[in-house]
Order: sequence, then structure tokens, then C-alpha cells
Amino acid sequence: MKWRYRILFVLFILVIVLNACQKNDVDDSSDNNTETPAPSNPEDSVQFNLNEVPYPTLSEYNFFIDTLANLHPNSRVLPYDVITPLFSDYAKKKRFIWMPAGVSAQYVSDREVVDFPEGTVMIKNFYYDNVQPSGNRKIIETRLIYKKNGEWKFADYVWNEEQTEATYDLNGSYQDIQWMDTEGVTHSVNYRVPSEAECKTCHKIVDVSTPIGPKPQNLNKSIAYEEGVSNQLAKWAAVGYLNPNYPSSIETVADWTDQTQSLENRWRAYVDMNCAHCHREGSHCSYRPLRLAWSETANPENLGVCITPQESVTGSPQLTKIIARGNINRSMKHFRLNTTQVEYRMPLLGRSVVHEEAITLLGAYINSLTTPCP
Repeated sequence: MKWRYRILFVLFILVIVLNACQKNDVDDSSDNNTETPAPSNPEDSVQFNLNEVPYPTLSEYNFFIDTLANLHPNSRVLPYDVITPLFSDYAKKKRFIWMPAGVSAQYVSDREVVDFPEGTVMIKNFYYDNVQPSGNRKIIETRLIYKKNGEWKFADYVWNEEQTEATYDLNGSYQDIQWMDTEGVTHSVNYRVPSEAECKTCHKIVDVSTPIGPKPQNLNKSIAYEEGVSNQLAKWAAVGYLNPNYPSSIETVADWTDQTQSLENRWRAYVDMNCAHCHREGSHCSYRPLRLAWSETANPENLGVCITPQESVTGSPQLTKIIARGNINRSMKHFRLNTTQVEYRMPLLGRSVVHEEAITLLGAYINSLTTPCP
């Protein structure tokens, strides 16, 4: 029997030794930190190094997860929208914004672009649905505007036919697109991907580049997020993208498609987004008399009502006013928006076809002005 006790005693000693070894192995692993360390900000895996951007391809930023063309945003890549969007040959847009951790934008005024911090990136995807002959969605380009060393920089990424990647290209190009609308009508567009110089033409004040759309007056609307519907300004504040000291009441632009709004306010909203970035002080068309920002067009003269144009159109001497009350045939503005001739069309950049719905609105607005111009 004694030998049995001896065997049990030896087994007992072996168990103690093995447990001690295992404990030492765990302690050594922890002390030597051999495991891969967790990222400092695990909820945000966007790759954006200001010393390295622009990257050669869009996927390198990791703005979108899963299949790139689905445009499913990564953590802290926040979708946003504007009340009245810029017309771009009927292309649709998906907009996103990203900021580095620990910083936020500051409210300046209702009508001014918010003061964004260093490293902010705005991401704007241009696409068409029901592109022929496949009937699929086709993303044409993804434009980035980002703040580096206190200045705004541009980067444009052109998508491949397979819709698997977009490549950095600021040289400008054209793409022929055929797409079918919801009524079954097929449209053809020679879509222009802008060059860097074209980007700067629209995005500048006194030769300093700036965003156009993200002003409180344009952002003060509710949109659907994955977590539910929320006002955009409130959402930006909640995630830390906007200092919450902005006013509780914002003078907000009209939705130009909202037929419950007055014709005047709808037209003012349209030109605020589509024209005002050039027709303001220090911009590309500042030498012209029009001042088309929402805050300036309560004065109808700034819209061009009964104002004599600075130039004439060959063969059209009847165009005697920029906007002639009650008479589209005398209105230079109506002619410019209703032509695709490069020497006459307005806006000069960003469109190659007529925005038919805008022409209808402009005609209705002009016809609503019943007292004729002198």
C-alpha cells in the first residue's frame, strides 16, 4: 500500500509544478507584450495621413467598408446632404464627411461655410442609376476636398468600368453615359470629370479654395441615419463634428423643389447653390452685377430683375434685361440657362445639358412678375 501513496504523492507534486509553469507562461506573455496591440482608436479605421495624401486609389483611405461600390461608410464617416443640391447633368450624389478624432468644426454664421478643423475630408460620389444597356448603377467619380495646413486641397478619383476601384486623376476627362429615367426615357450625357483648374474656378474666393455647400443654412434639415432620422446639425454636434454652440434658430434656404414655397424663394434657393459661388465678391464672375447668395437675393436687383446685361447675344437683340418681368423672351438669364452653347451657357462649368426642371421654375418665376420692366 505504501507504494500507492508514494505514486499519488509524486503525481500531486507534478500537478503543482505543471500549474506553476503554465502560470509563468501566461505572465511572461503579458509582460513581454507579444500580442498585437489594439489600435489606439479601434472604432475608426479610416486611413488618412496628411503627409501622404492624396493616395493613388480610393480604397486606400478605407472610407467605405465591404464592397467599395456599395459606399457603405466606415465608422465616423458620416453621410450628409444639402437642402438644394448643385445640378450636375442629372448625376446623383452621395456625400460623406470625416474628421480626425478629438476635433470639431465651429459655427461662423448661417450663410458661411462652417470653420472646419485640420484634416477634415468631404467625400462626394457622383453616379447614375439605370445606366444603359445594363440597367445598373454606375459611379463616375469620387471627389475629395480636404483641409491641409489650413488650406483646402482637391483629389478626384475616377472609377473603373468594373466598379471595383477608383484611381486618382485631376487631369479632367469625359465619359459618355446613357441612363433611363423613372418614366422610361433614355438620356445621353457627355459627363465631364473636372480638372484641378476647373475645381478651383468654382471653389475659390480671392484665389483661396473653399467648400461650397456645407453652410448651416444648407445643412439645417433632417436625414435618415442608420440609428434613425435626425437633424444634421444636431447629429454633427452629437458625434463631435460640430461645436454645439451654434444658434437654435437658423435662417434656412428653401428646397427649390418644394411647391409649397413661393416661386421667388425656390428660385433664390436654386441660384444660391448653382450660381452664387461664382457670382459673389472675389469669385470668378464677381465683375458681373449679379449677387446670388440666399442672403443677398431678397433684393430682386441682385437676381437681375430689370437689370441691363453687360453683353449681347448675336442675333438676339430682344434680350434686353437679365430678367425681364413677365417676359422670358426678353430675359438673358432664361436664354443662358436654356442653351448648351459653351460661349453662352450658364453655369459655364458643371453642366452640358439643360436642366429642364430649373427652366420650368425660372419661367414660372419670370411670368409671376407682372409689372413690365421699363
